[in-house]
Amino acid sequence: MSVRVRFAPSPTGYLHVGGARTALFNWLFARKHGGSFILRVEDTDEARNTDAAKQAIFDGLNWLGLDWDEGPGKGGKHAPYFQSERWGIYDAWFAKLVATGRVYQDDGAWRFRFERKPVTMRDLVCGEVTIDYRDEANTPDMVVKRTDGSYVFHFVNVVDDLEMGITHVIRGEDHLMNTPKHLQLIAALGGTPPHYAHIPLILNPDGSKMSKRDAGAAVDDYPRQGFLPGSVVNFIALLGWSPKTNEEIFTLAELVDRFALENVNRAPGRFDFDKCKWVNQQHLMLLSPADFTLAAQPFVAAAGLPVPANFAAVMAAVQDKVRLLGEVPPAVGFLLLDEFSYDGETVAKVRGNGAAKELLGDLAAGFNGISTWSADAAKEVLSATARAAGAKPGQLMFPLRVALSGRAHGPDLGDMLDLLGKDRCTARVRRFVAML
Repeated sequence: MSVRVRFAPSPTGYLHVGGARTALFNWLFARKHGGSFILRVEDTDEARNTDAAKQAIFDGLNWLGLDWDEGPGKGGKHAPYFQSERWGIYDAWFAKLVATGRVYQDDGAWRFRFERKPVTMRDLVCGEVTIDYRDEANTPDMVVKRTDGSYVFHFVNVVDDLEMGITHVIRGEDHLMNTPKHLQLIAALGGTPPHYAHIPLILNPDGSKMSKRDAGAAVDDYPRQGFLPGSVVNFIALLGWSPKTNEEIFTLAELVDRFALENVNRAPGRFDFDKCKWVNQQHLMLLSPADFTLAAQPFVAAAGLPVPANFAAVMAAVQDKVRLLGEVPPAVGFLLLDEFSYDGETVAKVRGNGAAKELLGDLAAGFNGISTWSADAAKEVLSATARAAGAKPGQLMFPLRVALSGRAHGPDLGDMLDLLGKDRCTARVRRFVAML
């Protein structure tokens, strides 16, 4: 049996990270087993669906690298893949329920007549779940067709899964209690049910439900902040799935190789945005210098910063310092422009070192006397300047860093000396001395 899975989002807003995680697990399962990943759009809610929301789904999946084998823009033998275009199909399947007496009218709506017996499902993640339909007060017959003639989610969802030959339904745990209803519908329609796997919900770090307003909820925010798609895929894969090792950083190909439904956790995933940024940093560090430079350049340009001849060297100096590509412009601004701001607390700390002003003044003179500039030559002058004043070189390194960059942290001091060169370093030290 060839594996066929589907992702069936409703286009009522942006692509939520929870939906992206559901799509990812389906995609990984299909790729692992050489199967098909189908994108099906549940767009029957005319009041809430928008073309922009549909495009956000397509753009988000494409950015993440989750290509679909059948669906919008790809076609397939089970087209159309928009539910709004499948009414004729639903009518034909509904007629089967009418013919077998499994539906009846109730105040203009049509209800599906449940069989009054316990229904047991065997979920690939949650295990065995039983719903007892013998008490009609707790499990009233389900509306499948509204008074306006439209069909409810449960009916069209089941019909589409049967029509499209879906073998495995991998979806959020919030749908777990819907599945016994779907099993009854499938049996009434004479179909074979797919295997079900209900994956855990994604919660905030404090255990609350993740809302649309929470940081990290909208997939389309990630590229704007400077996340790499591979790092986001890596992070959301770990929200509810475990490789059963201590490894945390994976490529998409490695995830395909390692993914198994048996290793999906039962407990909810906790979304930690700082951890997501850390994962992105690990992926940034794995890029070649050329690829990092190429990825960072649009962010630098968008910030209005110049791109000098030594731009690649500037990027190399901060590749292991930033978590996001969006952090690159503020990290390199002082290397690209001579006008930059100074951190007040950091400057105050330098002022607290009574000898700093005189030492920096001597250092500027020493820098100016270097005939062939290099970071090593500059450091030798720094050491000599400190020794002449009876100080240790380390006492001068921090004030020099602040003089060159305006901040306490950043690229390696040697990189800064090399990238700025003799004239700019000398001028910045003198300017800082004047400030002190």
